[in-house]
Amino acid sequence: MSRRPRLLPAQEPRPAHPSTPRTRRPLRALCATAVGVSVLAGCGALSGSADKSDITVMTWAPVGTNATNMPGMPGMAKAYARWVDSTGGLAGHKLTVLTCNERNTPAGAAACAREAVAKKVDAVVGSYSQWGQQFMGPLEAASIPYIGGYGLSSQEFTSYLSYPVNGGQATLLAGNGQQLADSDCSHTALVRPDTSAGDTLAQLLDTGLATRHDHDATDVRAPEDATGYQEQAERARDDAGDGGCVTAQLGDHTSTFFDSFRRLTDDGRDVRVSSVVGSIDQPLIDASGGADGLFEKALVTGWYPDSSDPVWDPMKKVISKEAFQDNTIDADNAGVQTTWIAYTALNQVVSSIKGGQVDAGTIVDALDHGATVHTGGLTPPLRWRYEDMLGAPGSPRIVNPDVTYQVVRDGRLVAQRKGFVNVGKTLLGSDLPTT
Repeated sequence: MSRRPRLLPAQEPRPAHPSTPRTRRPLRALCATAVGVSVLAGCGALSGSADKSDITVMTWAPVGTNATNMPGMPGMAKAYARWVDSTGGLAGHKLTVLTCNERNTPAGAAACAREAVAKKVDAVVGSYSQWGQQFMGPLEAASIPYIGGYGLSSQEFTSYLSYPVNGGQATLLAGNGQQLADSDCSHTALVRPDTSAGDTLAQLLDTGLATRHDHDATDVRAPEDATGYQEQAERARDDAGDGGCVTAQLGDHTSTFFDSFRRLTDDGRDVRVSSVVGSIDQPLIDASGGADGLFEKALVTGWYPDSSDPVWDPMKKVISKEAFQDNTIDADNAGVQTTWIAYTALNQVVSSIKGGQVDAGTIVDALDHGATVHTGGLTPPLRWRYEDMLGAPGSPRIVNPDVTYQVVRDGRLVAQRKGFVNVGKTLLGSDLPTT
C-alpha cells in the first residue's frame, strides 16, 4: 500500500484551503486599504519595483562554471518578459525579471535567494540549482513561491512554497529505468555524479528497471567536473556486457563521459547508450556525428515532447522575435523549455487573480486554491492543491509524474512512442529516502 511520507515539521504542506487567506506582507494589505495619497506613496516603496502594479520575479541558473551551465534559462526569462510586456503584460501588469548567477555552489544558491528576498521579488520562476537546502530556507522565511524549478533538489518536491512543473530527477530516472527495461537491456550500468544530489539516482533507476527486471544497475560514481572518464567508461562497458546498456547522467559533462566511452578500443560487444534529456540533447548529437555517431539508436527519457513537436512552436516564435541574436537560448535545451513552461504557469496564475494586488501572497493563494495551468500539450494540466500531489516517497509534491520516451533515429532526437508515460505508480512503489 502506498503512503505519503511524513515530512519534517518545517516542510509540512500547508492546508489546501486555509480558513483565512495568507498574506505575505501585512503592510501591503494595509496599503491596499489606505486612502491617503502620502500613505500610498510610502507603501509603494515596499514593492519589488517602483510601480505597485509591476510584478517582479527572479530566475537563477549557473553560468560560466566548471560543471553544468544553464545560461539559456535566464536568457529565456528575459525574452519572455520582453514578449509579454510587448503584448500588455501579465494580465495588465508589467513583468520585471531579475537574474542571478547561481554558480553551481551552495554559497551561490544562498546568495541568489538572499538577493531575491532583499529585492522583494514576488516569485522565483524557472530556475536551476541542486542546492535546495541553501535556497529554499530564505524563500520560505520571506514567503516567496518557487515556481517551475528544474527539479534537481529534494526541497523542490517537499517545500510548501515550491510548485514544480515536472517530476524532477525522480521521474526522469524512474522513467529511464522503465524505458531501458522495455528495451530488453540484458544489464545496465549507470554513470552518475559522486555528489549528494547523485546519491539517489541509482535507486530511482532501479525502481524503473524493477518493472520488468529483477537485477539492479551497476552504480558507477564519477567526478562531476572531470576532464576525462576513461576508467568509468571501461567499468560501465564491462558491467553492462554484450547486449547491455550504459546510461549516464552527468549534466554538461555527459558529453565528456561519452567521448571517453567512444574512445574505448572496440571489443566486439554490442552496448547501447542512454541518458535523460538535459544530459543528451540535439546539439550534442549533432556535434558527435549525427546518424554516424555514438548516439544513433540511443534511448533518452524526457519530461516533455521532443523539440521537433509542433507544441513548441509558440516558444520558438517568442525566441525568434525577442532573442534571435542570443545564442545562449537553445529551444532544444530542457532548461530553456522548463523556463518557458514555468513562465507560462506564472502568466496563467496571475490571470486567475481577479481584482486587488498581485504579489507573492496572492500568487501563493491562487496556487494553493486550485489555479489550473494549461501548457498546450507540453505537460498535462497542472494544479498544486494538496490532493493533486502524488505523495511519492522523497518527492511528495510531484503533480506531473509524466515522462516521454525518445530515441535518436537518423541523427535526430525523436519520439520513441507518442504521448506521455506516467511513472506515478512506479514512484509510489519505490523505497526512497524521505529527506
